Amino acid sequence: MSDWLSSTWEANWRSFQYFNLYRLVMVALFFLALLLPRDWSPHFFDLSPSNALQGLAVFYLLAILAGLFLSFHWQRRFNFQLSAQVLIDVLVVSLSMYAAGGIASGIGVLLLVSLAAASLVGRGHLVLFYAAMATLAVLLSQIYGVFVLGFDVSSVFQAGILSAGFFATAILARLLGQRVMVNEDLARRRGEALENQSRISQRVVERMLDGVLVVSRDGMVIRHNPVAVAMLALPASVPVELDQEVPLLREAMQAWLLGGGSESVQFSAPDGRELQARFEMTSSSDGEALIFLEDVERIKERAQQLKLASLGRLTASIAHEIRNPLSAISHAGELLREERRGEIQERLLRILSDNVFRLDRIVNDVLELGRQNRAEAELLKIEEFCADFVEHLAAAENIEPGVLVLDIEADAKLCFDRAHLHQVLWNLLGNALRHSSRTAGAVRLLVRSSGATGRVELHVIDDGPGVPDAVREQIFEPFFTTHTLGTGLGLFIARELCATNGAVLELAPELAHGHFVVFGRNDTCH
Repeated sequence: MSDWLSSTWEANWRSFQYFNLYRLVMVALFFLALLLPRDWSPHFFDLSPSNALQGLAVFYLLAILAGLFLSFHWQRRFNFQLSAQVLIDVLVVSLSMYAAGGIASGIGVLLLVSLAAASLVGRGHLVLFYAAMATLAVLLSQIYGVFVLGFDVSSVFQAGILSAGFFATAILARLLGQRVMVNEDLARRRGEALENQSRISQRVVERMLDGVLVVSRDGMVIRHNPVAVAMLALPASVPVELDQEVPLLREAMQAWLLGGGSESVQFSAPDGRELQARFEMTSSSDGEALIFLEDVERIKERAQQLKLASLGRLTASIAHEIRNPLSAISHAGELLREERRGEIQERLLRILSDNVFRLDRIVNDVLELGRQNRAEAELLKIEEFCADFVEHLAAAENIEPGVLVLDIEADAKLCFDRAHLHQVLWNLLGNALRHSSRTAGAVRLLVRSSGATGRVELHVIDDGPGVPDAVREQIFEPFFTTHTLGTGLGLFIARELCATNGAVLELAPELAHGHFVVFGRNDTCH
């Protein structure tokens, strides 16, 4: 059974229970009329405490108690239980009316109440059947009283009018019951729509990358999402006093509410992160305000990614256009070198060749930005990998023996894409060689691992002057370089490839020498 149907069904049984309680009060009054002295009873009641009436009253009481018990403990076959109780009312009231002197006693009016209540409780079902049964019972008892007890013949006409009232009450109650059902169905559908919308909104808020707070005018956080809890270290339960948790945010919100503050403010989170809060008023009648929290560093990264995406598309297009004429220039230089005409020409050709090589390296680095395929990580033995890599690098860069020193722990392993690690080390060691003295031990590659934490550290250290403190924040930005022969893309590409493999590339805090560290793992290779 669906939630709405279950709640509607419970409402029907509850109404039926109230109906039985009303009938219980009615039978109590019936007993009271039998027990009171006849001088105290109304003049139109003639309820002599006979055995028949007492037996009828006891039967009625037992029937009502049974119906009340079943309505609480056996909530099945609702229409059957309601019909049985209404028919008992018709039987008891018609017999009581007969004993009290017929239609003139006025007891028959009680059936109007029973019919109306039954129609509302049963939502209009079977109410015409109940009215027909009440009409037959009243007319038959009255006609029988005319022939047996000498009731006034005109009282049959009064019984007919009362019977017409039964049908009128039944029809009106049925229309009212149908109206109640329509309104209930409309309320149900609107409630379902509101609940669905609330669930969707709650899910959207929970999945947002930004923190969201719903704050009352008195500074109480009445709702928040998990991101806001993590950003501000808030308690998971609400409400929370914003003034106690984040006083600066509360002061900024108060100033904004009074019209003297900005719609956004930056502040430091408990964990030291820089956050930006943006205030927005809701249309709620209680005047709650929304506070959107964003990580400033993530905003900068998003802006950087957008800039790099645009720049990457532009530079890749330019690089493709440059490569063809660059190849033609290189080929023309090779042809000119075959004609030896003097030392000046050789020097010019060497300058031409060096610049062609530099331009070709820049084009390759630019194109590499768009070739960062998904990492296919594998567990690499660092000692073997680095030995082969250094041998290849020494041959390509004409490195003297002893310039590049390896210090690698035995059996150290790293989870990394083989081609990506080759590119990372090529960029880092190439950068270190350009800034080093190229003497013995000028560049060191150290690898340290921790079996307990699964962490691996690759250190690339050179004996150069190090990175100046003024440019340390820019060292990983694309196209930023401090070397005349650099492209400004090597470190940026290396950091992006590390991130693709779940590793981190950082610049060590020491200033005396160049020192870069790759933090990877050896236990999360998938």
